[in-house]
Amino acid sequence: MPSKSSRLSWKNYLTLCKPNVVAEMIFTAVVGMLLAVPGIPPLEPFIYGTLGIALAASSAAAINHFIDRKADAQMSRTEKRPLPTGDLTTTNVIAFASVLGISAMLILVLLVNTLTAILTFLSLFGYAIIYTLYLKRATPQNIVIGGIFGATPPLLGWCAMTGDVHPHALLLALIIYVWTPPHFWALAIARREEYAKVNIPMLPVTHGPAFTRLQILLYTILLLCVTLLPYLTRMSGLIYLASAVLLDIGFIYYAVLMMRKKDNKTAMKTFVYSIVYITLLFAALLIDHYYLYTI
Repeated sequence: MPSKSSRLSWKNYLTLCKPNVVAEMIFTAVVGMLLAVPGIPPLEPFIYGTLGIALAASSAAAINHFIDRKADAQMSRTEKRPLPTGDLTTTNVIAFASVLGISAMLILVLLVNTLTAILTFLSLFGYAIIYTLYLKRATPQNIVIGGIFGATPPLLGWCAMTGDVHPHALLLALIIYVWTPPHFWALAIARREEYAKVNIPMLPVTHGPAFTRLQILLYTILLLCVTLLPYLTRMSGLIYLASAVLLDIGFIYYAVLMMRKKDNKTAMKTFVYSIVYITLLFAALLIDHYYLYTI
C-alpha cells in the first residue's frame, strides 16, 4: 500500500492535469487572446481567462484519467499513471477534478464573461464525457468527431477578450480541428497494439495502418489548404503565409515518409513533428500579428 504522503504527492496531481497537453492548449488560447485585440490585451481578462481555461482543461484531463483508469493499467504508455499505480484513489481524482472545474467556471463567469464560461464548459464536457466516455470506444472516427472539443482553446481565448465569437476565432479552431486527426493517428499507428489490447477502436486498429497512413496524408493536404485561409482572409500577412507553407510541406513530407517506411519509429517522428508544427504555426500567427500592428 502506498503511504498517504505518496498518494497526496503534488506530482501525482500534476500528472492528472496532463501538463504537456494542457500547456499546448493554453498556448493556442493565449495566441487567440492576443490576436483578438490590437496591441497589448487588457490585463485582467487576459490573466483570469488564461487561468480559467487552464483549470478547465486540467479538470477535463483529470476526468479522462478517471474514466480511462482500467485501460491505462493495461497499456505500457499509461500504466505508470497515478490511478493504475494506486498512488491516488478514484475519490482523490474526482474531488480534484471537481475543484478545478468549479473554480474554472467561477473565475470565467465572475471575472471574464459568461459566453467564455459557457463555451469552456461545453468544451470540458465534450472532451471529458462525450469523447472519453462514449466516442472513444464507439467509432474509429472518434478523434475526428471529438476533435471539435479539443479545437476550442483559441476560440475561448478570443472570446475571453471580446465577449463574442468572431469568424477569425472560428478559423483558428478549424486549423486545430483539421490538424488533430493526422497528429493523433500518427501516435495511434505506433501504439495500435496497445489500443487493440484494450478494445479501443482507433482507426489503425479497425482499418489497418496502411489505410490510416493514407488518411494522414489526405488530412495534411487538407491542412495545407485550411492554413492558407488566414492569409486569404487578410487575417495575417506574408510572414505567416511563408511559415505556414514551409510547415505544411514538412508535414506532408512526413506523411509521405510514413507511407514509404511503414514503421513505428517514423510514425512517432511524425507525431513529434506535428506538435512542433502547431506550436510554430501559432507562433507565426502571433509574430505576423504584431509585425502588422507595428508597421
